[in-house]
Amino acid sequence: MSLPARFAAQIPRAVLSRSVVGCAAMSSVRASALLLQRTKATPLMSSLSSASSMRSYSSRPAEADHHHVRAKVTLATLRKLYKRGEPITVMTAHDFPTGTLVDKAGIDMTLVGDSLAMVALGYTSTSEITIDEMLHHCRAVARGTRSSFLVADLPFGTYETNADQAITNAVRMLKEGKAEAVKLEGGKEMAPTIARLTQVGIPVLGHIGLTPQRQASLGGYKVQGKTAAKAKAMIEDALALQEAGCYAIVLEAVPEPVARHITKVLSIPTIGIGAGVGCSGQVLVQQDMLGLYGRVPRFCKTYRSLADDIVGALKEYSADVKSGAFPAIEHTYPMPQEELNRFLRMVGEDTKEEETKVAAEHV
Repeated sequence: MSLPARFAAQIPRAVLSRSVVGCAAMSSVRASALLLQRTKATPLMSSLSSASSMRSYSSRPAEADHHHVRAKVTLATLRKLYKRGEPITVMTAHDFPTGTLVDKAGIDMTLVGDSLAMVALGYTSTSEITIDEMLHHCRAVARGTRSSFLVADLPFGTYETNADQAITNAVRMLKEGKAEAVKLEGGKEMAPTIARLTQVGIPVLGHIGLTPQRQASLGGYKVQGKTAAKAKAMIEDALALQEAGCYAIVLEAVPEPVARHITKVLSIPTIGIGAGVGCSGQVLVQQDMLGLYGRVPRFCKTYRSLADDIVGALKEYSADVKSGAFPAIEHTYPMPQEELNRFLRMVGEDTKEEETKVAAEHV
């Protein structure tokens, strides 16, 4: 028989030369199993054995911390950052791995934004996602968040009817979703609802400017506050949300001078997304800044272009499987010799080997 390429590439030459001769008359099961056993003591297998002492599985995340856990970020922490003029960092996350990465990076605030409707679930707008879907994703992010302050969007249709509706769904987001605060869109028309939420102890992150849940009524995803009159109305909205008890306000797609002025007149932080450097902090959608979907909004800086790397890795995997290069010998598990012999007797491979040897002797 010919030795499979994926085994031959991983076995030291001296071992291989001895093994191929001995395996020439064996069945494939016997030969492969014997080669695994004979290479067990080589440096390759020794190093693999050592590494396997700390086993890690995709189906069982490690129980221990894999990154340094910093002090928990709280509303008081955010307030201190704001007071000393240190920009507040915010990043979206939509599941356990993205939440873990944001936390590991030392980001101050993690936002489970309803943008996940589009970037994670493939919906055409943020308005389509439901409260149950948001809860599902928020719980996943929470499991990966140790230190970052966790905020979740209230999706469209879960807070606009009245304050009681907003409280009911915000409580669900905190209790079931494990969030520490909620974000909702709207200006002074939402101030009474926000006031009720904060009165019952639910922290609220406001959101004005371009409000994606209302993009249809805004005529699309367009910059807001470009006229003096609209800028004035936005300032009034910001002041109303501050008065209602918001701990911070997101300013999205707002001209830089307007956002800077709003930040100046408020006594709470502003978090900009397409609003310039004059805000108290910044937020981006993780998939945008990592370059997972190609085209991004003007306001987004693409820090990596991971789509090409990921697709390339997947293509390499596919090619390795097709060619037999994966799995290689280091990706397989050996058996104790005694159990291997018992197994071979059980499946009759040792009998076939003996029959082959007898036949060879009579040639």
